[in-house]
Amino acid sequence: MKPDMGGSLAWEVIGVIDTEGDCAEWSFPAEPGAVRGARVVVRGQLRDWGLDALGDIAALLVSELVTNSLRHATGPIGVRLVRPAGISATLLVEVSDPLPDLPCERAARPDEEGGRGLQLVARSASRWGTRPADAGKTVWFELSVPG
Repeated sequence: MKPDMGGSLAWEVIGVIDTEGDCAEWSFPAEPGAVRGARVVVRGQLRDWGLDALGDIAALLVSELVTNSLRHATGPIGVRLVRPAGISATLLVEVSDPLPDLPCERAARPDEEGGRGLQLVARSASRWGTRPADAGKTVWFELSVPG
């Protein structure tokens, strides 16, 4: 499911692993509009899946990771959601880019405008991590599905 976001890219999400459950993925050009576009599709997909309760936090964390990709990578950015299958109660969210360097969580000084994105992910998600790939990396996080 790849909505038209103003351009077509022949690119697949980097570092995709096999998963069970429904999956939705998108690719965005490395342009500032990618952040807004990613928030919109994530909220829309979660609404379609009946997971509205996760929309705000998932969109916020995706925004942080897509922003990180924009700051450091020059290629397309992939966003992927995997809805839990069966009794699993975890939503998997992945953001991929072609830069092989893995991000590092750091403590930002009070006067710094950036540097808090991974802290926000680490504190808000039930789990998170990174996965290198031949052509880049994936940063992923999991959110517990309420109920």
